[in-house]
Amino acid sequence: MTGRKIAFLGTGLMGAPMARRLLGAGFAVTVWNRDRNKADALAADGAIVAATAADAAQGASVLFTMLTNGGAVSEVLFGSGVMDALAPGAVVIDNSSIAPPIAREHAAKLAERGFRHIDAPVSGGVVGAAAGTLAIMAGGDADVIDSVRDVLAPLGRVTHVGPSGTGQLAKLGNQQIVAVTIGAIAEAMLLVEAGGGSREAFRAAIRGGFAESRILELHGQRMIDRNFEPGGTSRNQLKDLDAVLAAARSLSLHLPLTETIRTEFAEFVENGGAESDHSGLLLHLEDKNGRGKA
Repeated sequence: MTGRKIAFLGTGLMGAPMARRLLGAGFAVTVWNRDRNKADALAADGAIVAATAADAAQGASVLFTMLTNGGAVSEVLFGSGVMDALAPGAVVIDNSSIAPPIAREHAAKLAERGFRHIDAPVSGGVVGAAAGTLAIMAGGDADVIDSVRDVLAPLGRVTHVGPSGTGQLAKLGNQQIVAVTIGAIAEAMLLVEAGGGSREAFRAAIRGGFAESRILELHGQRMIDRNFEPGGTSRNQLKDLDAVLAAARSLSLHLPLTETIRTEFAEFVENGGAESDHSGLLLHLEDKNGRGKA
């Protein structure tokens, strides 16, 4: 095993395969999750399972957090004894998607205790987490990021975006593009089908052209198959869009496309689509056009 001791807090849908990648690369990893069953599943892969977040952090030189939101990250980092357990000078890598001001606040509070912080949200979903092909958007000091590139390498491709908080801004930008593109593809499919065309043939026809994207590849197929079991839920997509618009307001920006797609996701979630995959926005747009299907 490599010399670093790693703690991984939050072994849910994304955290578990990420922790497995670290274990597979030979790192000593101690894991913790609020629902212990999700952490226990990693024992077979060689993880040490801790009863508390502080126990997991004991002596760790690198701490990963992959938690639900900024409040959960704050609670775990500052309200559970983690700060007293970490090795001096430890690096905290927060892969959670949280608001940029909260990420900057965490960085400042950690610095007061002599710890270093990277806000490093990821994109690529569960498939990317398992394959080690995540896009990792990192905010913080370049030298700190360079110091943990060996740890991040098994997880995917890391890009230093800028100072603290900009990793989270990059993730918000990613989520803007995802949401708007999902909406555009869904509306285009409605248009083509309303005129007598085939959704499947339409998608095949534009593959490889200027409209090509991972969203068209993966979520376009979901729309054809009508498979809306969640990879990313519409509830979380709405949360991200709310965060985008909050950041925009703080920067005196008006983002009309984002505002429009946020309204559609809000209606979809309110009408029962919260736990549908975000590609399920198609269902909402079908209903609005009187073209709902079973």
